[in-house]
Amino acid sequence: MNGHAISMLGTGLIGEFYTNTLQSQRGRDQVRVVYSRSAERAETFRNRWGIEESTTDLSAAINHPKTDVVVVGLPNFLHEEAVGLVAKAGKSVLCTKPLGRTAAEARRMLDVVEQAGVFAGYLEDLCYTPKTLKAIATVRDGAIGDVTWVRSREAHPGPHSAWFWDGRLTGGGAIIDLGCHCIEIIRNFVGKGNRPIDVLCHTDTLVHPIADEDNAVALIRFESGAIGQFEVSWTFRGGMDLRDEVAGTGGTVWLNHFLRTGYEMFTAGGGGGYVAEKAESAAGWLFPVGDEVSELGYVDMFRDMFGAIDEGRAPQETFYDGYVVNAIMDAAYRSAKSNAWAPVDLEWRGGTTPRMATVPETFDGQVVIKRETLPDGRNKLILKDPASGDFTDRIVAG
Repeated sequence: MNGHAISMLGTGLIGEFYTNTLQSQRGRDQVRVVYSRSAERAETFRNRWGIEESTTDLSAAINHPKTDVVVVGLPNFLHEEAVGLVAKAGKSVLCTKPLGRTAAEARRMLDVVEQAGVFAGYLEDLCYTPKTLKAIATVRDGAIGDVTWVRSREAHPGPHSAWFWDGRLTGGGAIIDLGCHCIEIIRNFVGKGNRPIDVLCHTDTLVHPIADEDNAVALIRFESGAIGQFEVSWTFRGGMDLRDEVAGTGGTVWLNHFLRTGYEMFTAGGGGGYVAEKAESAAGWLFPVGDEVSELGYVDMFRDMFGAIDEGRAPQETFYDGYVVNAIMDAAYRSAKSNAWAPVDLEWRGGTTPRMATVPETFDGQVVIKRETLPDGRNKLILKDPASGDFTDRIVAG
């Protein structure tokens, strides 16, 4: 099957990662034209990646007669305009995170692609890391029982480009930049049919002289009773901290994606060069990443996106998912302002999820709260009397 010809919108760090993946990893799907608001950046990018054409005309890049897929790797405030133009052109559109600056903006983008009937994929790379994909499959197979709690953390020293720091352009601070990753990771583990009910969030600006938050922590309550917890920071020193934890009634998953990957090295310096995204030093103890575009999920993300286009199916991450993430972030910001739980306002398409429940084990008419093995091999039970509500210890033979 012939590959796809791509219009790449954006020449920043995310455009670099996307183009690197497509040109070097995917192979048959190639960037045909690149758009930048700067002619110099567009030409430099074109030469670096061996792309045929570059332009500063957004409409021309989108409507290029030789491309069939448009990748939106632009700053947040340009997403809605670009997606609208792609939908009008009738081409497939893949948009980077976050989909919108607000749920209302994301909803308009969702509406425009659905009305145009075009393929639309949400480029949430951290849901596609090899570890995450394997862990999601394991959890969905029931290996850890019902998911009760998911914690997702992303922290680093802050974004690379000036526009990221301007909430008027982005829609917020660390939550908009990093919380969108964490929220969608959480949703994949608790189940996308598990409706987010409300959010309790605390934000603060601790280090940087900006108007928006550089730190935040939040709890998300889901219909099943599961809790999602995200922690985001633009003030973490030492690189990029990407970790996820999943707790279930029958097990636990721990994931560390970037700082403890099994590749650690010490150097006295002198080599210089790039180590890994958000690395702050090229000397001392370093944590390089073997294949960065793979470990960050870009390879599997584009494999899913282009496979979905070819097969006529929905990708793992859709514009609707991006809209839900925006709705949860909106609730987080409302909660931070009110210092109270804030409901998640959205058009829900995921059906209903029953509250998790278990059938308790019994022993001699008592409810078993916990079993444990003592050092001498005997079994200890903690029991509850259903009539009185009293709790007792009971030692039983091994």
